[in-house]
Amino acid sequence: MEHIGIISEAPSGWKKELNLVSWHGKEPKYDIREWSPTHEKMGKGVTFSKDELFKLKDIITMIDSSNHIEK
Repeated sequence: MEHIGIISEAPSGWKKELNLVSWHGKEPKYDIREWSPTHEKMGKGVTFSKDELFKLKDIITMIDSSNHIEK
């Protein structure tokens, strides 16, 4: 339904994207998954409702503000 943004791109050209999608005519969801350069193939992904996406944003903000250190 709507391309929102590219999160990363692999040397192979596959891109991890955030999109708004509607699978099988259901309610639109925010979707993160990898897509081939032609968008003909896709990897496994995860979908979020708007509420879930904002909760994820809050968690990421919390990690960033707490100076979370990667292990």
